[in-house]
Amino acid sequence: MIHSLFLINSSGDIFLEKHWKSVVSRSVCDYFFEAQERATEAENVPPVISTPHHYLLSVYRHKIFFVAVIQTEVPPLFVIEFLHRVVDTFQDYFGVCSEPVIKDNVVVVYEVLEEMLDNGFPLATESNILKELIKPPTILRTVVNTITGSTNVGDQLPTGQLSVVPWRRTGVKYTNNEAYFDVIEEIDAIIDKSGSTVTAEIQGVIDACVKLTGMPDLTLSFMNPRLLDDVSFHPCVRFKRWESERILSFIPPDGNFRLLSYHVSAQNLVAIPVYVKHNISFRDSSSLGRFEITVGPKQTMGKSIEGVTVSSQMPRGVLSMNLTPSQGTHTFDPVTKMLSWDVGKINPQKLPSLKGTMSLQAGASKPDENPTINLQFKIQQLAISGLKVNRLDMYGEKYKPFKGIKYMTKAGKFQVRT
Repeated sequence: MIHSLFLINSSGDIFLEKHWKSVVSRSVCDYFFEAQERATEAENVPPVISTPHHYLLSVYRHKIFFVAVIQTEVPPLFVIEFLHRVVDTFQDYFGVCSEPVIKDNVVVVYEVLEEMLDNGFPLATESNILKELIKPPTILRTVVNTITGSTNVGDQLPTGQLSVVPWRRTGVKYTNNEAYFDVIEEIDAIIDKSGSTVTAEIQGVIDACVKLTGMPDLTLSFMNPRLLDDVSFHPCVRFKRWESERILSFIPPDGNFRLLSYHVSAQNLVAIPVYVKHNISFRDSSSLGRFEITVGPKQTMGKSIEGVTVSSQMPRGVLSMNLTPSQGTHTFDPVTKMLSWDVGKINPQKLPSLKGTMSLQAGASKPDENPTINLQFKIQQLAISGLKVNRLDMYGEKYKPFKGIKYMTKAGKFQVRT
């Protein structure tokens, strides 16, 4: 199945490789580098690349390409899901998944990868099991290992590996019992020149942090579960119960995990939380152009929009921009022609705007098309699809846990055409 794994940074250097079967030469990545050159952005590199003797499957996260090399045909999503699981495991172990952190913990990385795949086939991908097999690195453990020459490998087989719920270890004990759930929705949208929605969809996840003593059995119900479409569950969820009653029933893993991910693609269900008024004009005979944009809230249920950033790739003919923002700061890179405006929080009483002029090349023809505007934003305590958790119940244990639900909406690929 998976023969090798290469980790490649954004500048195209292979900084880590792992082989499970025979060693595959680094030269196989040349096909990947060619595809990377053809792609305008890192996210646009094809996830599956066919070569004469291998298939290269990749994911791009935290500015790192995780490239798996396989020699026989396998379901691509199976490999891609495994690569995402590798990234999540690194994040869980080290706090962040970045090139310097991976290099600093290279021994633990190799030990974890050795346990996750056995002869190229996924073996242990649950964080709880892996942490019992390979202890997460700490400063004290690193010092002791350096002095004694020992490793982070555990002494005994994980207890969860032998039970009917392999994702949960036995004998879990906490002084504070708590269960927190984060409903995070990412909205992808394309808005046309007149403000109408061309396409809009929501990708949502429910992330959980469960620290409960013993072997609790939880049920989570929603006010409007019919909203959820194309749902993907953690293995702990009892699917039959969801199919019949639309209730999530599960024995949770210990610690952090993703309970489910879902998709809302019906246009009438996707509310657009922001609008952009724009006036970007280039004159034929003049070397000056006009630039005006205003950002405002729309359908936010009274919640404030924070962390707003606006970026736009200006045409090549634009030499410089003389702009004045009503709030926040802006930058224009004359080499890459990228305009960035860090707006911050939107005040509905005084909408943020960016106005001014553009200097164009003398004698150059008017640009063929106006630039597109890309937005990033966050809205706390709002799930834009309208999804709401009704109640969370616990069975099988006598104590009363602390329970909390948090909602957040953020922009994915949110584009406004001008």
